[in-house]
Amino acid sequence: MGIINWMRGQFIDIIEWLDDSNNTLVWRFPRHNNEIKNGAKLIVREGQVAIFVDQGKFADQFGPGTYTLTTENLPILSTLKGWKYGFESPYKAEVYFVNTRQYLDMKWGTLNPIMLRDADFGIVRVRAFGIYAIQVDTTKVKSFLTEVVGTDGEFNTQEIEGHLRRMLVSAFTDTLGKAKIPALDLAGNYDEIGKKCSTDMAPQFSDYGLLLRKFLIENISLPPEVEKAIDTRSSMGAIGNMQTFGQFQAAHAMREAANNPGGMAGVAAGAGAGLGIGHMMGSMMGGFMQPPQQGYAQQPQQAAPPPAAPAQPSVGDRLKKLKDLQSQGLIDDATFAAKRDAILAEI
Repeated sequence: MGIINWMRGQFIDIIEWLDDSNNTLVWRFPRHNNEIKNGAKLIVREGQVAIFVDQGKFADQFGPGTYTLTTENLPILSTLKGWKYGFESPYKAEVYFVNTRQYLDMKWGTLNPIMLRDADFGIVRVRAFGIYAIQVDTTKVKSFLTEVVGTDGEFNTQEIEGHLRRMLVSAFTDTLGKAKIPALDLAGNYDEIGKKCSTDMAPQFSDYGLLLRKFLIENISLPPEVEKAIDTRSSMGAIGNMQTFGQFQAAHAMREAANNPGGMAGVAAGAGAGLGIGHMMGSMMGGFMQPPQQGYAQQPQQAAPPPAAPAQPSVGDRLKKLKDLQSQGLIDDATFAAKRDAILAEI
C-alpha cells in the first residue's frame, strides 16, 4: 500500500484553484516535481481563466468549466511537446489561474498637493483622493501575464496598485489642470472629471491587459488655512448689516448686565461699545459709497449750532438708579422688570 500511495502521489489527477483571498490576481498551480496525469480533470470556476505554459511558452487557455485533459483539448501543448499520435504517459506543464473578477474599492490619492490657478483664490493647492476598480481583460490574459506578472507564482493587487495609482494621479492632475474649474465649483463636477480621467487612462491600462472599470473622486480639498478663510467669509456674510448687528449686541449686553447684581457699572460701557461698533461700521460702509471730493473748493460756512439742551441722564444712570430702588425695597421685581425693559426699548 505504501508503494501504491507513493506512485499515486507522483501524478496530479485534479487541477483547480479555490481562491480564499480578496486580492490575488494570479496563482500558479503548485505542481513542483509531480506530473500531470493523462486524462486529469481541470476545474475552472466562474471568474477564472486557466493558462497552460510549457517551458516559458504559452499554450492552451481555458475558461470556466470542467475539462478532461487529452490531446483533443490541448492542441497547442500537444504541438509544443511533439505529440503526433496522442500520448498515454504523464507530462509536465505549468498551469496559471488568472482571476478575472472585478477588484473594487482600490484607493488612490495625491501624495503631494496639486498647484492650480484659481479664479477666486489666485494660486491654490489642492489634494484629492478616491477609489477605482480594475479587471483583467479576458481577451488579453497572456499580455497581462507577460507584461505584468512574469514568473511570479502568486501575484496580488498590492504588487501593482502603486504603479496604477501613480498613473491615475498623473491623469487626474492633467485633467484637473485643463478643466480650469474654480475651486468652489469642483464639488459639482466630480462625476465629469472622473469620467474624463477614466476615458484617458483606458488605453494605458489596456497595454497591461487590464480594464479600468471605475474611477471615482471622493473629495478634492483645499489647504486648512484657505478653508478657514472661507469659513470666516461665510460667517461675515451671515451677519448681514453690521450697524444692526452692533445695536443688537449692545442691547444684549445691557440686558445681561441688568440681570447681574453689581454689573450695572459695565452697562454704559457695553452699550457704548456696541453702538460705537455699529455706527463705525455703518459710517465706513457709507464712506465707501460716497464719491470723492473734487478740487479744494471752500466749504460753505455753517451756521452756529443752537444752544445745547440740558444734559439728560444716560441709559446707564437710569438703569443704575432703578436697580438702587429695587435694592432698597422701594419697588418690587415686577415693576423693576417693566421699567428696565421700557428703558432698553428706547435704544
